[in-house]
Amino acid sequence: MTSVSGMLRRNPIVPTVEFEKDGIFHGHLKLPYSRDDSAWGSIMIPITVIKNGEGPTALLTGGNHGDEYEGPVALFNLSHSLDLDEVSGRIIIVPAMNYPAFRSNRRTSPIDNGNLNRTFPGRPDGTVTEKIADFFQRTLLPMADYVLDIHSGGKTLDFIPFAATHLLEDKDQQARCKAAMEAFSAPYSMLLLEIDAVGMYDTAAEEMGKVFVSTELGGGGSTTAKSVGIAKRGVRNLLIHAGIVEGVEERCESVLLDMPGEDCYITSGSAGLIEYSVDLGGEVVKGDLIARVHDYERTGRAPIEYRAFRDGVLAGRHYPGTIQMGDVVAVVAARV
Repeated sequence: MTSVSGMLRRNPIVPTVEFEKDGIFHGHLKLPYSRDDSAWGSIMIPITVIKNGEGPTALLTGGNHGDEYEGPVALFNLSHSLDLDEVSGRIIIVPAMNYPAFRSNRRTSPIDNGNLNRTFPGRPDGTVTEKIADFFQRTLLPMADYVLDIHSGGKTLDFIPFAATHLLEDKDQQARCKAAMEAFSAPYSMLLLEIDAVGMYDTAAEEMGKVFVSTELGGGGSTTAKSVGIAKRGVRNLLIHAGIVEGVEERCESVLLDMPGEDCYITSGSAGLIEYSVDLGGEVVKGDLIARVHDYERTGRAPIEYRAFRDGVLAGRHYPGTIQMGDVVAVVAARV
C-alpha cells in the first residue's frame, strides 16, 4: 500500500518550458539520472508548448514505444511548423515520451526495461520509466482536454493504418472520443479491444474523462511516406476538430471496424518461420487460412495452420518473418 508521504512525493522532472504563458516554448522535461558516465546527468525529453489565449488544451504524444516513428516524425514537424496566430488555446507536444527507448530504437527503455504504456500511473520515486509515467499522470494529463497518442506496430507488428478509440462506460465520453477519431480520418477507424488495458496511458487518460484517440499506422520499425502523411494530416484534423487550430479538416473515406471479442486475436502456439496467406486489409471469412508456421529446426514436417475465428478484415499481423510461441499471428477486425 502506498503511504501518504509517497503519494505526496514530488516528481523530480522539471520542465524548462512555460505552460501558462502565451507564446511558443521549446524545451525539455529534465529528469535527473545519475549513472556511470554522468554522476549528475539528466535525461532531456523534448517538449513544445504553444499557447495563445483561452481555449482547449491538446496533449500530443509519440514514442510511447521507442521503435514506433510516425508519431515522432509528425510531432517534431508540427513543433516547428505551427504559427502562434493560428492557435486558440494550448498545444503540448511530446514527440518521444519514452525518450530513452526512442534513442535506443527499442520498444522498452534500455535503462530499466520499462514499457511506458504498461506503467501508468507510475511512481515519482520509482524507476526512470515510472517517473515519466507519473509526470504525465499527475502533471500533463490533468491539463489536457484532448489527448492523441500516435502508435504504429514497431519492429514486431504491422497494421493497416487506423485511428482508434475504446468502448467506455461513459457513453457521452465515448461519443466525444469517437467523433475525434473520425476527425483524425485515417483510412480505417477502429473500436479497439486491448489484450490488456492495465497500466496503459490510454486507460489513465480515459479514467480522467479526457477525449482520447490512439492510432496504429503501420509497423516494421520504420515509416513510409504514406504512414507519415496520415499522421501529419490526422494531427492537424484533430486540432481543427478541437477548435484549437483554424482551418478545414482534410478528411478521407474511413472504413469503420470493430473488435467484438477476444476471438479477433489469433495467437501462435508454436515457434518457427511464418508464411501468410492473406495480406493486410484482406477480407477473410471464418475458417479461412491466415498463416502457416513452419518448424525452422528441421525439414520434412508439415506446418501448423492458423485460421480466422470470425469474418472480417486482416487488421494486424506479426512482423518480421519468424515468430515465437505466444506471439500474435494476426488481428481480424469486423466491419461495422
